[in-house]
Amino acid sequence: MNGPQLSELPDDSEQLRPYISRLRRGALQAGELSAVRSLSSGFLLRFLRARDFDMELSLKLLLNYQRWRRESPEISSCLSPSSVLGLLNTSYHAVLPQRDCTGSRVLIYRIGQWNPKDWSAFQVFRVSLMTSEIISRENETQRQGLKAIFDLAGWSLSHALQINPSLARKISSVLSDSFPLKIHMHGSDFRDSLSGFFSSHILPPEYGGHGPGITQVCQDWTNHLLQSENLLQQIIVVRSKESCQLGLTEHP
Repeated sequence: MNGPQLSELPDDSEQLRPYISRLRRGALQAGELSAVRSLSSGFLLRFLRARDFDMELSLKLLLNYQRWRRESPEISSCLSPSSVLGLLNTSYHAVLPQRDCTGSRVLIYRIGQWNPKDWSAFQVFRVSLMTSEIISRENETQRQGLKAIFDLAGWSLSHALQINPSLARKISSVLSDSFPLKIHMHGSDFRDSLSGFFSSHILPPEYGGHGPGITQVCQDWTNHLLQSENLLQQIIVVRSKESCQLGLTEHP
């Protein structure tokens, strides 16, 4: 059975157990702590599905995920939607209600809605992490991944000044090594060119589609994040324990 076929199996399938065990052993060898065996099967399956059960790539993704969480507590230790409600209420971020034709979740970030005088780059990046933690729990998203639209209209020097070299390296590391992303640049005709990547019925009218308006989808996702506040706080506690259990060490 190949990777995509394995991804379709339910979490409790007997056929998945050998893969989960192998990933645990790989993490154990990297962390050198027996407590890694307590990592939940559901948590490990997210990384296996994200890499079509390629063991080497799944382990790399898991270790990268744990590493940046450990090394960037200023970003990952606060996942409270209410703490950035003012930013969310500017219609900065949304997850479209419908998936694209491949089954991927579609995220939109409207950089021009972020006022650097009010919100730091750390707070802005936390919004992305909150969304990632929520949608990564969805089996279909684990199988089909996500796509993001970064609307850079309104990008200015004040935004650039917020992204210092240290933060830029951390963001780059997370995006390139912990999440599967490909970037396509669109010019001023993006309303037309986006249709080559997404069906018009899922896109908001502001992006050349016929779906719900961007203000509405932003508000709907903000409400969903607020309803997930307790879950996000639980994730922080669980992930902190898992990071300690892994006890990852740096390798040259």
